[in-house]
Amino acid sequence: MELIEATVEDLDALVSRWYSLAKAMEAYDELNALSYANIDEVSDEGFRTHLDEEEIADHLIVHEDETIGFVTLREGHHPSRQYSHYLRIVNLAIDEDHRNRGHGTEVVERVKEMARDRDCDHLKVSCEWQNEDARRFYHDTGFRPKQVDYAQPLE
Repeated sequence: MELIEATVEDLDALVSRWYSLAKAMEAYDELNALSYANIDEVSDEGFRTHLDEEEIADHLIVHEDETIGFVTLREGHHPSRQYSHYLRIVNLAIDEDHRNRGHGTEVVERVKEMARDRDCDHLKVSCEWQNEDARRFYHDTGFRPKQVDYAQPLE
């Protein structure tokens, strides 16, 4: 399996996979409701801006010459902390027909390698509290709970 940094030619694949992930997240909280009626309304501009940013990158997950998902990574710093240099998994999505085959675990291992190569001292990730499968996955791949985010809609 490989993580291949996305290029402008990959924008449609990224948007399609992001939309599937975002639609699935709608089930976990009303704050995840998308403003798009369908995928045709989704602009590639968000992913396009990633191509020019040093601290954020999208990678296609390729297994046996087939793209089976994507991962978005963001590098950051907390200069006041002893563990100050991190790599955050912003998005991680494996296509549904390739799940539960160890690909996600392998992605996390590759991300760890990338983080070490960048001299990062820790990884970060967050997921929806109600998404028990994601929480279990991250726990099983060595992450531990550290903080809880709270949200409140303002109406």
